[in-house]
Amino acid sequence: MAAIPPICEFDWVAPDFSLLGVDQKTHNLNSIRGSNGTLIMFICNHCPYVLAVLDRVLRDCNDLIGMGIGVAAISSNDVEAYPEDSFPNMKKLSKEHEFPFPYLFDEDQSTAKRYNAVCTPDFFGFNSDMGLQYRGRLDASRKEAGPKDLRRDLYEAMAQVAKTGKGPKDQISSMGCSIKWKE
Repeated sequence: MAAIPPICEFDWVAPDFSLLGVDQKTHNLNSIRGSNGTLIMFICNHCPYVLAVLDRVLRDCNDLIGMGIGVAAISSNDVEAYPEDSFPNMKKLSKEHEFPFPYLFDEDQSTAKRYNAVCTPDFFGFNSDMGLQYRGRLDASRKEAGPKDLRRDLYEAMAQVAKTGKGPKDQISSMGCSIKWKE
């Protein structure tokens, strides 16, 4: 089922977390934090919305990391109901696609709940003070990747955050599969 997150609540402060990454290290918000901002993404292995744009997510994240933006991806889905999102499968996806950022497992779903994450992908872009400045889409792609020349909404917003500390006033929500909550 498709889900759409709410619009950006400017300056909402990023909640901390302590999550195991596919690199077998425990990561928290401070270890992810970049000098010019931080991007926290909720993704998963099986979501067609994520898979359709994964190459673009990786392109944009590589570019943002080069601008001093810290990046992490978090998977919070119920792995009993969706075994393709299991930790071993997270490791496999990360290795196959050479993720340039930590891919973290939110097994108890508490981080997704604290972030009020709604879907995969769900992007949270924070400035250097950890105030939310972007909660929008990657680009205009949906369940299928759009044309290669689409406006890079996430990239442009986070580049603006890196330069000015402020995100764009006008943002278009992401859309994706709902997070699969445990019962």
